[in-house]
Amino acid sequence: MELLLLPVDRFQSFLVCLARVGTLVAVLPVFSGGQVPAQVRVGLAVILSLVVFPRALVHIPEVSFDPIGLALLILSEALIGLLFGFIAQFVFSAVELGGTVISYQMGFAAANVFDPQTQRQVSVVPQFQNILAILIFLSLDLHHMFLRVLAESYALLTPGQANLSQGALGYVIELSSTIFVLGVKLAAPVLAVLILLSVVLGVMARVFPQLNVFFLSFPIKIALSLIIIGATMNLTAAILIREFNGLGEHFLSILRLL
Repeated sequence: MELLLLPVDRFQSFLVCLARVGTLVAVLPVFSGGQVPAQVRVGLAVILSLVVFPRALVHIPEVSFDPIGLALLILSEALIGLLFGFIAQFVFSAVELGGTVISYQMGFAAANVFDPQTQRQVSVVPQFQNILAILIFLSLDLHHMFLRVLAESYALLTPGQANLSQGALGYVIELSSTIFVLGVKLAAPVLAVLILLSVVLGVMARVFPQLNVFFLSFPIKIALSLIIIGATMNLTAAILIREFNGLGEHFLSILRLL
């Protein structure tokens, strides 16, 4: 109700704040999935904007009544929120990539389930690892870190001062390349064991020609892969914790480059 009593220029400043916060909520891991209704995401974006707005107001420049200028300022703030959200999504994309590689190699290519977060069919292994990553994300209170980053971002980067030509896009592209590196790291233990298994089965096929290696390999690959996934779960969690803890430094780097 208090927001309705604000003058027009103050309401325009709130729209500028809402643009950065709203786009971040739209692509924020966990909350951006299809299992969260759009009404909830919109309500969450407005509530978070009301929380951040008093702290951000002192850093928001005076907004003119020019519709074009206001639209460009809101678009610039929306791009900043999208950059923050996409950087956080890189880790989850790497988890899905690594899980997909494992799933195809162990013979689960056709065993797909519906993922409510991405609204599409995915294999069972990336679905399991994605749930593990979400639990680690929430257990580390990283959703609270995003609120702190939002509050501090206005002091480090005044609205309207963003400059994408100073290397920010190059830095984001460089971070996106880590998706494949991290995906390989997550899938490496299982892939190494499966390669060794293929070599052993190949030798057995040469030594025992009457052995049906093709049908024998399916249950062995599945059982061995599940054992390795369970045995290396602590390692997977440690890698994800390290990547999640590095998000804060990535956000600061983006703000400096902008």
